[in-house]
Amino acid sequence: MATVMAGAAISPALGLIAQAFPDASPTMIKLILTAPSIIIIPFSFLSSYLTSKIRKRTIVLIGVLIYLVGGIGPQFVSTIEAIIALRLFLGAGVGLVMPLSMSLINDYFSGKERTKMMGYNSAFSNFGGILTMLLAGWLATFGWRTPFNVYFLGLIIFILVFFFLPKGEIQEPLEHNKKSKIPLAVFGYALAMGGVMLAYYSIATNMALFLEQNNLGGATIAGTIVAFTTVGGMITSLLLVQLEIILKKYIITVMLLGMGIAFSILTFTNSIPLVIISVALIGFGQGSLFPVLVLKVLDKVVPHHSDRAIAITSSFTFLGQFMSPLVLDGISNLAGFTAIRFQYGFLAISILIIVLINFVIVFRSKSTKPSY
Repeated sequence: MATVMAGAAISPALGLIAQAFPDASPTMIKLILTAPSIIIIPFSFLSSYLTSKIRKRTIVLIGVLIYLVGGIGPQFVSTIEAIIALRLFLGAGVGLVMPLSMSLINDYFSGKERTKMMGYNSAFSNFGGILTMLLAGWLATFGWRTPFNVYFLGLIIFILVFFFLPKGEIQEPLEHNKKSKIPLAVFGYALAMGGVMLAYYSIATNMALFLEQNNLGGATIAGTIVAFTTVGGMITSLLLVQLEIILKKYIITVMLLGMGIAFSILTFTNSIPLVIISVALIGFGQGSLFPVLVLKVLDKVVPHHSDRAIAITSSFTFLGQFMSPLVLDGISNLAGFTAIRFQYGFLAISILIIVLINFVIVFRSKSTKPSY
């Protein structure tokens, strides 16, 4: 839950923060959401390194404490630079926790049970998004500072981890595995996850501005709409095993197709119900793509490299999150179209092209195994 709360939780307040800091550029305002992502990357690798020195449970507890300070702190400062600095501190906490939230599942579960648990991991992440974004949307009615109080939920996470997560053992690498390399395929899957996150996070960073540009609503309705990305994601996460059985090797093609159609609708619609359906479809795709890609990564590495492999995929994921407003705003400015609709149209075309390529590759594959 803590990972999705790191950024998207305060997305409903972006419009209010922009009003409170009129001299800050739109990109600077969006960095409040995405700044944690860039610091998550080195701390993800630090987390994987620390697993050979201290217990994973201890790392998680330290990470959640840092997360609490960085999450709650911005409401007590008065400059945009100080807010971003605290958001970076928040990212350090997430970086320590994020890889372990998945590698612990790999430690304790296997087979279909592991797939189901990975789906539950994604589902709880999306549930945290639903809860915090709705709460933040309501808190935003009291001012730009109050939404940061949603991070007090990290205290509940700390208590649950302290009392219920097994202490475990320090993970010592086996001698013959020390020199083994991470397969190149891991970086391919990681790059794919980064691309999915770049597109997915355009909803959190742009929806409040999209609604304002098209006179469709304000901060409160933005929080409700963005929450529907997590509703869709939670549904597919809970049904991950069944989806794999039904769609088999076409699971990624189908989920990307849904995302491409959703961004196409956002490009043209002025209807709030259609906007909600679209963001739910985007969440629907992301909720299944991420756990499937993570499982494929874990299958490519030996157990003692799982933490490092997850750190790599997490890094690309959060790099995509961080780069989302920079890349999309940059393309928009180069093209001379500042409307958010243009960005959604660009994503729609890009994703549909990838879907076509992916379909051709999968269709031509003679392998009987699922091809991701």
